[in-house]
Amino acid sequence: MFASVIASPGQAVLRQVDTPEPAAGQVLLKLEGSGVCASSLPLWEGRSWFEYPQPAGAPGHEGWGRIAAVGEGVTGLAVGDRVAALTYRAHAEYDVADAGSVVPLPASLADVAMPGEPLGCAVNIFRRSDIRAGQTVAIVGIGFLGAILTRLATQAGARVIAISRRPFALEVARQAGAAHTIVMDDHWRILDEVKRLTGEKMCERTIEAVGLQWPLDLAGEITGERARLVIAGYHQDGTRQVNMQIWNWRGIDVINAHERDPRMYVQGIREAVDMMAAGVLDAEPLFTHRLPLDRLGEALELTRTRPDGFLKAVVTT
Repeated sequence: MFASVIASPGQAVLRQVDTPEPAAGQVLLKLEGSGVCASSLPLWEGRSWFEYPQPAGAPGHEGWGRIAAVGEGVTGLAVGDRVAALTYRAHAEYDVADAGSVVPLPASLADVAMPGEPLGCAVNIFRRSDIRAGQTVAIVGIGFLGAILTRLATQAGARVIAISRRPFALEVARQAGAAHTIVMDDHWRILDEVKRLTGEKMCERTIEAVGLQWPLDLAGEITGERARLVIAGYHQDGTRQVNMQIWNWRGIDVINAHERDPRMYVQGIREAVDMMAAGVLDAEPLFTHRLPLDRLGEALELTRTRPDGFLKAVVTT
């Protein structure tokens, strides 16, 4: 099979490698594609603790496709089933998955790209945010994740304030139902605008979905008393400082919404599939860039630079 290999920082090459075999309790997937995740950027940019070349297909974990073979002891799944799956070398033509990490896709989603892991992640973050009708919810950072959370919060009856640096992203937020949009450029101007919109009470829920220091600072300051601050951004470039004085004084509940239990990821994927099948969630317009497998490096660069017009890239086989 062909697989993309990150040979060194900033270099992805297509190589021919052996097709994996499913072990007992596993299935072999003939992948249609895989999403490109921002959590892969440290590996792409290079850090001292990574080794190169990376395993073929790594670090792809957002794959979908059809089952090509089943291992011993697998029940309830059959060759030909179209599925989303949590795997770890999905930037390739084939990958193996534990049977418990596979989610069948209904016929109604037959032509839909389905990178399950980020969709499941969004659903899990929404659940842990405990968003309710009538609340004011600020979402700091509108990318793929922020756009989905805007839609889910709006459908839950909340008033969403979307904050992002890119005009394109703010337009996406408006289309997803955001009641207000604010350009993320000047800290104090944003605080004044949120105060005006909330009668100085600030927000009952704030979701930080960027993963950088300043957006985290901003998110804390626009969260109201006895409200909830949800950390959805993936903070992976070093330590963070927080304004504990504000967090203490306001009695903020702080939730780290990242899951580490694979079972919770899979449950989130199942719920996302159900939402898409029911027409509650439409992720297709958010896959703004689709590239073939041999252009994974370009997809990662788009994810790193995030030009206007970009939300999420997928690579297809």
